[in-house]
Amino acid sequence: MEKTVIATTQAPAAIGPYVQATRVGDLVFTSGQIPLIPETMELVTGSIELQTEQVMQNLLAVLTAAGATADSVVKTTCFLKNIEDFAAFNGVYAKYLGANAPARSCVEVARLPKDVLVEVEAIALVVTG
Repeated sequence: MEKTVIATTQAPAAIGPYVQATRVGDLVFTSGQIPLIPETMELVTGSIELQTEQVMQNLLAVLTAAGATADSVVKTTCFLKNIEDFAAFNGVYAKYLGANAPARSCVEVARLPKDVLVEVEAIALVVTG
């Protein structure tokens, strides 16, 4: 099966030796998205809500470029700097993926790239037809 690299200017460019997403068959595997503004590559700072908004916008931009949608996401992995932000994170996350919620893992981690508060990655199905 062929592996296709997904790249879009609507989401932040990779800041390391990885790609925004990889498509294999009808599956899309995204890299983790952090709250970088695609046009400037500057971080959104402030609350978990503000950072999560940018993360989810970035994630959906990558999914769209790959031919997937919010409804076709089957699994996410969410990384929080502080698990105390869980409820606030969920409030924003649900606006993007709550209608057809995927399976999910959400964990607290010691540190994230650029010291952000949140990172989210996804696995989704390509939408056909």
